[in-house]
Amino acid sequence: MDSLSMNRYPPETTPQLAAVSSAGAAAFHPPSLLPETSNASSSSTTTTAESFLAPPPPPPPQNASSVASTPATDSRAPPSATVPAACLACKEHSPEPQQTTCFRFAPSAGGDSSCPMLLGATVTTPVPAMAAFNSVLGLPEPPPMSPFVATPGFSGLQLYRNPYLDPVTGALMEFSNNQQRQPQTLADRCVDSFYHHFFPGHPCALPKAHLLRLAKERNLEPLLAAMRWTGSLYFDVGGPTRATFLDEALRLVYAADAAKDAFLVQAMVILLIGLDGSCENDKARDLLSDVERIAIEIGLYQRAYATNHGQGDAVLEESLRRTWWDLFVVDGMVAGVHRQTNFLLFDIVADVALPCEEHEYLSGFIPRPMYLEDFDDQLFSGEEREFSSFAYRVASIRNLGRMMRLPESVFPGDENVDRIEMLLSNWRMHLPESKRDCLNKDGQLDEMMFQAHMINNACSIILHQPHSQLDSSPARSVTACAPHQLVKSGDHFNAHTKHIVTAASAISRLVTYAVPITAHTHFFTCVLTLSSIVHLSKWALYFVQNDEDLRQQIRLNIGALNKLSTVWKAAGRAGGQVRGVAQEIYRAKKAQQDNASLWVGYTQEEIVSSIASDESIMSDINTMLQPGS
Repeated sequence: MDSLSMNRYPPETTPQLAAVSSAGAAAFHPPSLLPETSNASSSSTTTTAESFLAPPPPPPPQNASSVASTPATDSRAPPSATVPAACLACKEHSPEPQQTTCFRFAPSAGGDSSCPMLLGATVTTPVPAMAAFNSVLGLPEPPPMSPFVATPGFSGLQLYRNPYLDPVTGALMEFSNNQQRQPQTLADRCVDSFYHHFFPGHPCALPKAHLLRLAKERNLEPLLAAMRWTGSLYFDVGGPTRATFLDEALRLVYAADAAKDAFLVQAMVILLIGLDGSCENDKARDLLSDVERIAIEIGLYQRAYATNHGQGDAVLEESLRRTWWDLFVVDGMVAGVHRQTNFLLFDIVADVALPCEEHEYLSGFIPRPMYLEDFDDQLFSGEEREFSSFAYRVASIRNLGRMMRLPESVFPGDENVDRIEMLLSNWRMHLPESKRDCLNKDGQLDEMMFQAHMINNACSIILHQPHSQLDSSPARSVTACAPHQLVKSGDHFNAHTKHIVTAASAISRLVTYAVPITAHTHFFTCVLTLSSIVHLSKWALYFVQNDEDLRQQIRLNIGALNKLSTVWKAAGRAGGQVRGVAQEIYRAKKAQQDNASLWVGYTQEEIVSSIASDESIMSDINTMLQPGS
């Protein structure tokens, strides 16, 4: 069981779960808590929810009547057909230690299947191990299963089923104290959606099980309301319902009696991120200004805040520290991608401990915290310390703040530009091996390092673009995230141009991680847009020799914006502008291609290849950004 799954249940149940597992329930997977989603992530979520195994079968009957009702086996008769391997439950309860076939499944005449691990079986009572497991989790015994109706095209397959899904709606079931099955409410599904989609990108709230326990002791309704609205963005709940969720969340966070504490800060941060991604930029900036004021007023940036308000709970203390640092990162991201705020929190002298790794936070095993001075001195102190991905994310956004505090550079060779480039290069060069990409040691996406690399590359473009020689005028209408910045072309590509082209390519490569694009922070939209401006400016050049990579990078960016637009309106706006620029560039290149004199010095093969490649990328762009694509 991974750390996230363990965190779905109260910590006090963990030893009991271990005991149950050793008793034979290891083959059972707890029911998924993920909501039913639509759009970009619907297929993956549904598959996960329906892939859990049904409970294992009871042991073979031992009484005389049961034996009498079982057909006798003639030792002289040929052996009956068996499946190649037994299911886990049949292996567990097999009278023969080495049995490798399923004694409950005999695909003889009629193909009748009685193995309760497979769909179409009838289960009357759970095995003792499963009953114990259900008891630990507070779940009732699963209901009898209805006969399996074969799915068209898969009639020859036996599929596993989750008995805790509503047979009509497919929604996960909730269980009350009287053990009655109840469909999950829409509000609860939205909170589940928040934790599945949004929380990994901005993980400052308490883990879900911990939060729900605390909500019984104190009023956390503003935070829960913010989660409900943000979670609703990831699946179809209807416009009026979603608008009601937002109105309620805003009313609660601005209520006169709302407690000014870290939980209110969390609620406001969640709302401002969602509003920013929904193109409500003015409301988002107002919320940002208000939450910055509250965070400073309550002293959230001070080391003592987590200790004084953590109630002796290590997980709660970690959540309070994360609240400051996530607000700090969000403040910097908003300033960097929109260029309309000034990263106010960068000037606050904070001594809050740095966050730990995500798996440590979710498991509840919080290590001794480390601080910024430890991070900054690690190269010279001689101490071998491992810092979390969240800490590298903080370090990356600090470099953005340092860049924003420098006076505007107006001439090439400005030493301030070199100074910031040293910071960015040092951040990259001194990453430990485990942080050089965006995967953790288990091969899963490390969203904190994803954002850290994303920010570093965005900083490189923002720093070097004003001094590059890549004409930005072809992309002048791409203003969804920030105003256009005019860059005049030069005779040759200089080092600054090399930096922005390299950084734009690195951002495009971030799209290639095998995870849903909507799993990332919505700020990835604006970073993709920044990368696209560089790509389009380069594609607008009359002839880009042997640069098929450029066209593939444009395809990646366009496709990613298209997927992000299923959740974030801002991505749809940016994608539309990028598409419009691509069409303008394509028309200009077609007009140039009709002028034969411009092709002097190029081979026939180069001419044909360039024209075909341009037409291919334009066809892809038109397809990817069509409604419903």
